[in-house]
Amino acid sequence: MRVLAAMSGGVDSAVAAARAVDAGHEVTGVHLALSRSPASDRTGARGCCTLEDARDARRAADVLGIPFYVWDLAERFETDVIDEFVASYAAGRTPNPCVRCNERIKFAAVLDRALALGFDAVVTGHHARLDADGTLRRSVDPGKDQSYVLGTLRPEQLAAARFPLGDSTKAQVRVEAAARGLAVADKPDSHDICFIADGDTGGWLRDRLGSRPGPIRDAETGATLGAHDGTFAFTVGQRRGLRLGQPAPDGRPRYVLDISPATSTVTVGPAEALDVHQLVADRAAWPHEGVLTCQAQVRAHGGVVPAEAEGRGDALIVTLGAPVRGTAPGQAVILYDGDRVLGGGHIRTTSG
Repeated sequence: MRVLAAMSGGVDSAVAAARAVDAGHEVTGVHLALSRSPASDRTGARGCCTLEDARDARRAADVLGIPFYVWDLAERFETDVIDEFVASYAAGRTPNPCVRCNERIKFAAVLDRALALGFDAVVTGHHARLDADGTLRRSVDPGKDQSYVLGTLRPEQLAAARFPLGDSTKAQVRVEAAARGLAVADKPDSHDICFIADGDTGGWLRDRLGSRPGPIRDAETGATLGAHDGTFAFTVGQRRGLRLGQPAPDGRPRYVLDISPATSTVTVGPAEALDVHQLVADRAAWPHEGVLTCQAQVRAHGGVVPAEAEGRGDALIVTLGAPVRGTAPGQAVILYDGDRVLGGGHIRTTSG
């Protein structure tokens, strides 16, 4: 089988490519250049797609003895991930760019090009399992499981994907990398949003959207408690950084309950007002009929709650068996049956 190994310059993708070679596949490595102006070096575990990452990917390919190329997808990434990220925050939503990147870049742009070039599959270093029948499952390493960010992929995308690391823990991957002589064995994992290397999402958005001041209001009294420079700096469920001028009468902390870009208003209130019992999501990947009993996950590293899900037209209706706090439009909801991914979508609305 001819496979294309997506090599980010990290330890996971390097070992995934190595295992594809061991499996007897004809492997070609490719590094995705996603930044128009990549930094030379990473700062610890922040950011990715630097020139350092490209060099690390090439060195790993040299050790494995496989051909290696760099594909410039910066324009596509800018349009499909970064621009949508900015637009979502401007509209008061809370997007997950990793989910979008997997949908639009790794398993759309890259996969389409790979198949057009005659490759049979794309190999990545995601920590997830894929059964022979195309069923996506959680990784055996719960701390590194990435099935959530893959949960909106369509069956035809999963059919051409390979995830060699799903049966290994991250510790085992690092030991294997060292044994293979891969210099990235101890390289820190990337975290946070890859295209915001300093982690200051609010400042990054302000540079692109400008200052849009408005009031912070109390949901119960309607009183104005403070001011802000832009609703994009807030997310539903946020507690810190509100800079309110007065405490709540009962002394309890306030949280962001609602974000309204149209009026530039941020509404805050008590924690229990964040409880969500039902979600309506787009039906990105939901091939099932009728009502299914399942478990729902709404954050990449969050827990699951019992749920019932039903597809209605282009919508996915998810009724939660226990309330989830701080869930916001724009996030992904992924539905499971044990460790098996049933599908999911992007949240449109929530209700208590």
